[in-house]
Amino acid sequence: MATVYEIVQGLSQAAANAYDGALDEKGEPLLAGLKREEGDPILDKRVMDGFGVRFYGNMMCLSYHSEVMLKEVYASGFEEDIERQLAEIVKFLKKEYSKITGNSVALTKEGEVDILVENSTRVRSWVTAKMHYKVGGLNEEMNIDGGSKAPDEYWKSFLSQGGWNGKGGKRPQNDTRKKENKK
Repeated sequence: MATVYEIVQGLSQAAANAYDGALDEKGEPLLAGLKREEGDPILDKRVMDGFGVRFYGNMMCLSYHSEVMLKEVYASGFEEDIERQLAEIVKFLKKEYSKITGNSVALTKEGEVDILVENSTRVRSWVTAKMHYKVGGLNEEMNIDGGSKAPDEYWKSFLSQGGWNGKGGKRPQNDTRKKENKK
């Protein structure tokens, strides 16, 4: 069974391997299911898109960013297209993870996709989408709701050493600065 570190490292490396222009072992372009991979790279207009992963507790947040035309946004099925795009990226992540580690990973959708479309002009628009996935192999105890488990006496000891509490505290031996006069 893989450790938490190995799972997160494997998924992070799989995401990092999807950079623009990446090649596989045979020298062929690595296809991550992004729009920028479609068409001819020299003759066609390049589409700027990409994705990133973040981890919190036993969850992974997949975020996708792309340029879009407003006519695409207003067309029916835009949300389904974005969900399909995210599904292609997840498929790539699973395949790449298995190449890197030799193991498989389960990514289970949690909730709905969060899509935000913004524009700066009538021509320039972009979409940002986020989807959360439960990562198989990471347990529920890794939630982020629990805070620090340090006892109160550790914090009291830390604050009593001075500095932040405004009581001056004890200065270290190598501190040769002139002592300030407070008025």
